[in-house]
Order: sequence, then structure tokens, then C-alpha cells
Amino acid sequence: MICTTIQNKNLEQILDALETCEMAEIRLDRCPLSMEDIDVCFSSDVPLVATCRIGVIMENEPSLQVEGMTSQSREIKAAQIAEKRLCRAIEAGARYVDVEIEAPKQMSKRVRNVAHENGTVFIRSFHDFEGTGSFDELKEMVEKCRYHGADVVKIVTAAGCGEDVDRVMSLYDWCRDNRMIVNGRTESLGSGNLVAFCMGDAGRLSRIDCLKYGAPYTYAALDLGEEAAPGQWPAAEMSGAVYGNFRFAGAAGGYGSVARMPASKSFAQRAIIAAALADGVSHLRGYTPCSDSEAAIEAARALGAEVVVNACEDGTSVLEIKGVAAVPGSVGINSLNVCESGLLTRLMIPLTAQIAASDVTITGEKTLLNRPMKGAREMLAGFGVRLDSCADGASDADCRVPLKVCGTLAGGKAEISGKNGSQLISGLLMALPLGEKNSTVTVVEPKSIPYMFITLDVLKHFGIKVQNEMSGGRDFFESDGDWSLCTEMTFKIKAGQRYRAADFDLEGDWSAAANFLVAGAVFGKVEIQGLDTTSLQADLSIMDILMDAGASLSQLDGDKGTVTVQRAPLSAFTVDASNCPDLFPIVSVLAAFCQGTSRIGGVDRLVHKESDRGRAIVDMLIAMGVPVRIEDNDLCIEGQSLAQRILCGNLLRGGCYTSLHDHRMVMALKVAELGADSPVVIDDEACVAKSFPGFIEKFEGLCR
Repeated sequence: MICTTIQNKNLEQILDALETCEMAEIRLDRCPLSMEDIDVCFSSDVPLVATCRIGVIMENEPSLQVEGMTSQSREIKAAQIAEKRLCRAIEAGARYVDVEIEAPKQMSKRVRNVAHENGTVFIRSFHDFEGTGSFDELKEMVEKCRYHGADVVKIVTAAGCGEDVDRVMSLYDWCRDNRMIVNGRTESLGSGNLVAFCMGDAGRLSRIDCLKYGAPYTYAALDLGEEAAPGQWPAAEMSGAVYGNFRFAGAAGGYGSVARMPASKSFAQRAIIAAALADGVSHLRGYTPCSDSEAAIEAARALGAEVVVNACEDGTSVLEIKGVAAVPGSVGINSLNVCESGLLTRLMIPLTAQIAASDVTITGEKTLLNRPMKGAREMLAGFGVRLDSCADGASDADCRVPLKVCGTLAGGKAEISGKNGSQLISGLLMALPLGEKNSTVTVVEPKSIPYMFITLDVLKHFGIKVQNEMSGGRDFFESDGDWSLCTEMTFKIKAGQRYRAADFDLEGDWSAAANFLVAGAVFGKVEIQGLDTTSLQADLSIMDILMDAGASLSQLDGDKGTVTVQRAPLSAFTVDASNCPDLFPIVSVLAAFCQGTSRIGGVDRLVHKESDRGRAIVDMLIAMGVPVRIEDNDLCIEGQSLAQRILCGNLLRGGCYTSLHDHRMVMALKVAELGADSPVVIDDEACVAKSFPGFIEKFEGLCR
């Protein structure tokens, strides 16, 4: 990325300048800003670097030009002024803070601590305006910066010839290939955490070439005549040299950038079925159709519920559902079509065993017919229910749709495995409260824990109470309840409960939003409406993943306000996606544009999705030219920044790709196409209707 240096400007001029910047350095030593001005300036969505050089303050600060003041006193007071301004910028939202290596030790330590408390990247910088030292001297300076707490090291020297430039640029290979001791730990700086280039005419091209070597960003002047150092390019000229004709997405490309997300099908399907079971008329607001949610409506009607869809002016609908007041054995059905929805299948298996008057055959279509219900037989057997395969040629060991649900769900105590996912467990949580016997269900090795809490949240709205308790080892307790460290969940379910009608607002879908958010983080700027950042949805984790990668994120007007994401320097990340497996495809695309090696844990959760998603992602990335491998249960992806890909002619490869009829793969491929060297042609885009029928049109309208 290109970081534009802004100096000698007041607040109004700075805010005007930021309108044209993808990233900016605010020279707090040269801009006449009050503390209140700093607050306003650094609240910008544009990623900002706060810089305040002590030497410049000593020369320019009027309060330090007092006759008789010693140079030592001026330096101490200048350091205090710099510290105060930098800490204020950090607290106001600075993405980076730059402290020169010559700064007083205690002052720089205090700034570093404030930076880390606020999630700000701490830069230690070294500038040599006289020349370029030997390679050993340059290496020593990198190590010194790292030793003194640098997250990013900045090395800038004056070059008198090409050999000077070569020595500085060779630091990238050295940082990537060597390790050093930092805070008692041996670690690599990595080329993605180094900004090194040269000043002067000889070093002019190094300001762009550093991006080829993996620098997260480089520096440019706001305009001709406003250079902060010799050889600095004007930002507009540098942008043309770096990006050429590349077209950015969303607002950064000058196009409409606001997208409203559809209703979460995770909430919608559960709420539709709960309303169908209830006594009375429920109203589900904010509904948007997709194949899986429509399948839930048809299932509700098959149970005997009356469903009316009332359109609203904002493009959503209100579902008015008159339920059947379900009790055990009260519903007279012998078959139920769940279409292609794996969630609906797993919810309805326990529910039909509870409320149907006889055995029920579950039927479906498309990819669902090839997706085994792993662990379903064993789990249901513990509650007195038998599952028989009905497919032609199916073996006794094969458990997939179509299948017959035989017997009546019996309550009691049971220990079940959660390693195959949460959906059948959610079905049990919905069905067991209707029974005649109290139940205690202990889930060991729970996966997709957030989805179980979505089920509990929906049940609560409809008058069903289920007690739950999470447990784990010492790590779990010390983490203050980190779901990924939970090893066991216990649900205590009182029998004889009945569903009551409810009015319910359906949340926007974080699974769909993840694709737009990644598009904005890598390729431009996007604003998303209709989301709740306090949601229980597992795919809300995309916000944490993007922040870990370094994306610029903000939200206005509370937890349900517009979420904005825009480009920022992106670096490799590590995440356990076991509880949010639907994020794997789009997070893999994100990793391809993050400098370094990203690791995404939980690959074993992907085998029995609409496709073998782990294999599908690997095949997609290999075809696109992205190094990828699976180590143990982690997907490891070697990424490069967008600027590095453009400059090195290494954009993703376009061409013909298969979605394997998987809606999540379609969405990921469409986002990847924004960074491809030619169009990406997908064999089946229509399958996206399973979760988001309008995705293609909305995405292309936003990003073209």
C-alpha cells in the first residue's frame, strides 16, 4: 500500500487530503494540531501512522525556543511533547505509531505499552540522511529496533549509488531467512514486517521495489513540492506506477459501496420450525428468502402450520406463522421433504421422532443425498430412535437421506459425542423439552458451539428453557470461557414444556457478510448494513480474523449500525475455525492476500459439507497459483499483498473453475476474481441460491 505523508496542514486540510489517501502518515511534529484535533484526525477509517520526531519539535516548537534553555532541557521537553501527542493519537485510533530508535528509552517504552494496549502497531525507525552503512551495520540496526520492541522495523538511508540500494534491499531476504532473540524468544521478523528503502535519486525506485520484496507499505508525498525526504514520489504518480489500471472495489473505486445483508438462515430455519411448533401466531420480521429457509417454511406447512409471507417496503418480509401447538405424537405425517438443507434434516430427525404419530421418512435432493449423517445413528439410538436407510443399494452402515425415523424419542441421561457437529444436538435441544421425562445431555468434544447457543436463544424467545454448563481444562477456565477450549457441555432439560408464539427479529447473515468484508479489506472499501456485532452467529468471527490480519474496521451508531471495512496492510494470521467452518472458503481467499503464512485450523470439519470443502479449497488455490498445504488439521496458505502481486505479475489465475455445487465456494470464487489476471468462470453459480439468491447481482453491483 501507499502511505501518503501529510505535513504542514491544519485539521481541515488533513481531512480533505485523507479523502484521496488509501493510507497516510500524519506528521504530528509538523502539523499544527491541538489534542482535540488529534482525536478527530485519528478517528478516520483511513489507516493512519502517527509520527512525531523529537528533533523536529526541538527546532520548531515555540515553547522550546526560550533563551537560556539548555539543549538537554529542550530534548527532555520535546520528548514529553512527542509522547503526549503520540499516545493521544493511539487512543484516538492510530493504526501505527512510529518512534525513532534514537528516542529516550523510557519514553519509547511508554508509547509502546500504550500502543499494545490499544492494538496499535509499534514501529521503530532508523533514518540516515548522510549515507548508507555497511550491511552488517544495517543488520545491527534491524536487530536493535526489534530488541527495543518493534512490531515493524523501518530502515531508510540516503543512497549515493546502486550498491547502497542493493545493501538496503537485501535486508528483506535476510529478515525472511534469519531468526533473532526478542524478549527471550527466538523469532523471525519476516519481510512483511520490514519497511526499508533509500532516499535520493539513486533510491527513488526502491520506494516501489520495497513492495515487491514484501514491505507492508511505502511512503509518498501528498503532492509535488511536499516531499518529506529526497526522492519521495507524489502519491498520484506512485499510485499509477504501482497499480496501473487495477480497479478497486466499492467506494475506493468510486462505485456504490453499501450492501444490506439477507437474514441469517441459521436463525431463520430454527425460528420458522419453533413457530410451527408453537401455540398461537408468531411474527418473524426481517425475513429474506433462500432455498434452505424456504425449505423450512415448506416443512412447517407439512407439520400443519399456516404460513403467510407479508412483504415490507425495505425488501424484507414478515412471516406470520400459526403454529400447531405440538405435543408428543400430535402430528400426523409419515414423510417430510427437507430439500437440500443439512440443518433442517438434522433438526427434524429428533423432532419428528418426538411429535409424529408414526414413523417418518425424511427425503431430500441434490447434494444432500450424498452427505452422510455421520454419528446420527449412534446419537439417536441413545434416545430410543432407530434410523433406517431407504436409498436404493444403501448398506446398513450408510446413514443418509432418504431415511426413516423409527420409534419415539425418549428422555433421560445420555452422553453423546459432539465431534461431528452441532446440528443434531440442536435438534435434540428443540425436541426433548416436549417429552414426558426430564433429560440431561452431556456433549463431549463439542464443535460449532456458537450454533448451539443460537438454538438456545431461539428456544428462549419461544418460551423453552434449557440450562447449560460449559467445562474444560485449566486453559478453558483461565481463558474466561473461550469456546475453542471447551471440552464438555451439559444441557439440563425439563420435560413437559410447550412452545409459545413469539415475535422475533431475524438477524442479518454474517456468513454472507464475510464475503463482502473480505472484498473490502483486500480490494477497496465496503459498507455493510443489517448486521448485529453482538450476534451469537459463529461467523461473526470474521471480524476478529480481519482485525488480526490488520484490516481497517469501524462501526457507527451502535451494535446494529453500518460496518465499514477498507484496505489496510494485511499480514498473515492464525485462527482455529472449528466453530465457524463456513468461513473457510472466504478466509482462504483472504489469506492469499496476507503477507506471510496463514494457518486456519479445523480442516476436519469440512469433509461433509456441500462438497469436500477442504479438498475444494486446496484445488482452487493451487489452480490460482497460491502455495497451500494441509498440515495436521491446519490449512497453511502462503500469501502476498495485493501490491506485491500486481508489481510481480502474480495476480491469481483466472479461468474455468468448479463450485462443486457448493454455495460457499461460489462466493469465495467471486471474491477471488477481483484479484485475478482474467475472468473466473464458474460452472454452477445457481447453487448460491441455497443461502443467498441475490448474491451474484449484489456483489457485482458493489464491486464491478
